[in-house]
Amino acid sequence: MRRRTLLWTGTGMLVAATLLGAAIVFGYTEPPGFDTWWNETISASRADWMLSFALLLDHIGGGWIAILLVPLLVIVALLIARRWQAAVFAAVAFLVSAGAVQLLKHLFGRARPEDMIVASDFGSFPSGHAANAATIAMVLWLVFPRVWTAILGIAWVVAMAVSRTLLSVHWATDTLGGALVGAGVVLVLGAWLLPWVQAASRRDDPALTPVG
Repeated sequence: MRRRTLLWTGTGMLVAATLLGAAIVFGYTEPPGFDTWWNETISASRADWMLSFALLLDHIGGGWIAILLVPLLVIVALLIARRWQAAVFAAVAFLVSAGAVQLLKHLFGRARPEDMIVASDFGSFPSGHAANAATIAMVLWLVFPRVWTAILGIAWVVAMAVSRTLLSVHWATDTLGGALVGAGVVLVLGAWLLPWVQAASRRDDPALTPVG
């Protein structure tokens, strides 16, 4: 993927997430119809195994596990693979993504659904869990551009997004906004850092195929 494509695609995602949040918060006094419909539909579809899985993702995708443990595991795995430049890229991406999420949460201050099953922090838009999942997925795909990383990444983001609405801690558009922020941040950073990461990788292993 070319540097310009990464930059413009990532910027477009971040702009789209910001406009989506602004449209929802400033354009509606009540949640949009799609959000209400999805919240009612997913609530009526709850099963014990679904709730158990959603609660597991709640722990993995939030709190100290998401902020510290998961990023550290990704960074350590890259270091073990002797990809320290990719580890630096991942660390910067996690930090900037988390900062962008908190900035938008405090900018919009959207109220969460009233029927939450678990406690959550301030601000419903965007979903930090979905953003973190998208950050991980996009970092790994850019560093290891394979079909399997893309499939696993998409599945992980979708599972996390659905789990957040299943627990009624987010509206569906919150998870969309989170995914856009997480992926967008990584693409914008990738436009600047990925050539350095790829060049170092090719020096270490000439057989590696670059993304762009």
